[in-house]
Amino acid sequence: MDDTDTPISELDYEQARDELVDVVRVLEQGGLDLDASLALWERGEALAKRCEEHLAGARARVERALADAGENADDEDD
Repeated sequence: MDDTDTPISELDYEQARDELVDVVRVLEQGGLDLDASLALWERGEALAKRCEEHLAGARARVERALADAGENADDEDD
C-alpha cells in the first residue's frame, strides 16, 4: 500500500478504491496487533467514505447532464 502517506482527501476514486481493497485484504489475513488493526480499519472507513464522495459527485453530474439534455429536448420541441 504505497498511498498510505497520501492524505485521503487527495486520492482520486481509483486510488481510494485500490487502497481500500488492499486494506480489506490485509485485515482479512489477520496477524496484526489490535492497534495496527484499528488504525488500518479506520483508514479503510475513511477510504470508503472518500469513494462514496466521488460516486456522489459523479451521480450529481450525470443527473445534471440528464436534466440539461431534457431541457434542451424541451426547447427543441417548442
